[in-house]
Amino acid sequence: MFTGIISKTAKVKNITSHKSGISLTILNNLGKIKLGESISINGICSTVNKTGKNIFFEYMPETLKLSNLNFLKKDDTVNIERSIRFDDRLNGHMVLGHIDGKGKIISIKKEENSQVFEIKIPARNATHSVAGGPAKNLKKFLIYKGSVAVEGISLTVVKVLHNSFIVKIIPYTLKHTNLKYKKKGDMVNLEFDILAKYAYANKK
Repeated sequence: MFTGIISKTAKVKNITSHKSGISLTILNNLGKIKLGESISINGICSTVNKTGKNIFFEYMPETLKLSNLNFLKKDDTVNIERSIRFDDRLNGHMVLGHIDGKGKIISIKKEENSQVFEIKIPARNATHSVAGGPAKNLKKFLIYKGSVAVEGISLTVVKVLHNSFIVKIIPYTLKHTNLKYKKKGDMVNLEFDILAKYAYANKK
């Protein structure tokens, strides 16, 4: 489990496609980590399978369908967060690292000191199930001032539109995450609030 508070960013050293998925190598700027440790990479819960100066991960086809991993290139910047310890403060919200889909950035506008991102809501995802059924409309998991993870970053929803939603990025978040490199048309990883999913699954 994660909190959506990005601790560091890292450069992609290598990314290779193969029949069983993708192999990803990033620069290790976390120091000592253990094999099998869970690390969030752009919001994706990723298992360390080799470590040293670099960290190595493997991803299965299901993850590739739901995430933007296929768009990653060498020297791209990824967001990193180590899994939470239960004696830590929960500064963001509960993020599982299970991506619900990809959202396209519709627009990026400057508003005072913030950057305002409008992101398209994935309308249909036949390969994935959320809250016990096909995710035909993920909009139901978004509410005003609710939480959403974008590229693994815990953000507050400031507006829900017909087919999109809006988040505001403060200068600190922009400076310390890969959002500063994003542009209109880019795809970002989305994970909707687990509490919203449970509430929807158990409603009468």
